[in-house]
Amino acid sequence: MSIEALVSLSRYYGSRPEYVVAGGGNTSFKDASRLFIKSSGIALAGICAGDFVQMDRAALSQIGERSYPLDAAEREAAVLADLLAARTAGEAAKRPSVETLVHDLLPFAYVVHTHPALVNGLTCSCSGEESARTLFGDRVLWIPWIHPGYALAQGVKKALSVYRAAKGPPPAILLLQNHGVFVGADSAEGIHAAYQALMDTLRACIREEPDPGEPVSSYGASGDIAGVLRELARKTAPPGSASFQVCFERNPIIRRFVRDAPSFAPLASPLTPDHIVYAGSDPLFIPVQPQAGPDWVAHLQEAWEQHLDKTGRLPKIAAVQGLGIFGIGTGEKAARRALELFKDALKVTVYAQAFGGVCGMCRDGIHFISTWEVEQYRSRVADIPREKHAEEQGGLCHEVVSAYPGAGTSL
Repeated sequence: MSIEALVSLSRYYGSRPEYVVAGGGNTSFKDASRLFIKSSGIALAGICAGDFVQMDRAALSQIGERSYPLDAAEREAAVLADLLAARTAGEAAKRPSVETLVHDLLPFAYVVHTHPALVNGLTCSCSGEESARTLFGDRVLWIPWIHPGYALAQGVKKALSVYRAAKGPPPAILLLQNHGVFVGADSAEGIHAAYQALMDTLRACIREEPDPGEPVSSYGASGDIAGVLRELARKTAPPGSASFQVCFERNPIIRRFVRDAPSFAPLASPLTPDHIVYAGSDPLFIPVQPQAGPDWVAHLQEAWEQHLDKTGRLPKIAAVQGLGIFGIGTGEKAARRALELFKDALKVTVYAQAFGGVCGMCRDGIHFISTWEVEQYRSRVADIPREKHAEEQGGLCHEVVSAYPGAGTSL
């Protein structure tokens, strides 16, 4: 197999919203000595050969054997330095995916990590582990919540060791609580087959499909509210922040969750790291509309200030009771991406009904993701136009066959 196969596999899943939303997910190919892993912040849908980072597997293996500081921030900084040092010659301009160590651990040539809403209906549910055991038995390995990055790699390493000792070679599928799924195989066909079996099994369990209906981008007083939210964001953002944009959407599933505060409650806590990175950790629910009286602006301002006092962060999502959802971001792209990820959380919440109801991330996990430099980098890169990002990494990637020495041949 070749780099072309990895590019094709990556684009296949990256271009399908049922598997990947925004810039989520990562893919890899490995042989005995090298690992080719997606660069952090690059979207799979348009990836090319030059967007993969070539890593030295011997150096990656050494990271797993080292001792690191107990302090999370110090540990992650040290691990990142070692991860960057594990890049092969000529790769210094690229930053490997945060999940590189997990990809290296899995004993498969190809690994595709995604965050499908259907799968996360299981992984973000109250009875996820029990349901996974009932549905799949030993065909999947369930990984309880662990902070992404080094801690996750160490947890996966231990889980794989326990599985091997008790049952033999590990399964092709790892289900990660409040995160997503890793699928491994030695061929693209094997990846497709494993994903198809996983999705078909879960689809058969679903009680209700989320109904997005026809989206509406303007409704009632949404324009007035967007203007107030934009001004509040501008006034309360740190000095020097970029200009803010606000986007609105209303559809059948959104109407269902913004009916009142209890209806919105399942979404008050984020479900996965990607939801935090792109849609924020604490959505703002505003139980007021202009129709409620002349003081609606004051009520909105009060809700905004209470949110800031509670979280210390500007909201990326604001839900107005009975109306719809507003995405808030530094630029239209970021605002629309916040909406896209929050709508994904809506789907996950509906799917989770089949598995005991939705269960959000723990507060410790939310704090870790919200303050982790790696995720801040990923969010920042997602706002950079592809051409500029490629220029910063050493130029636009060339044709697949010229991206790496020997790329047109079997790796």
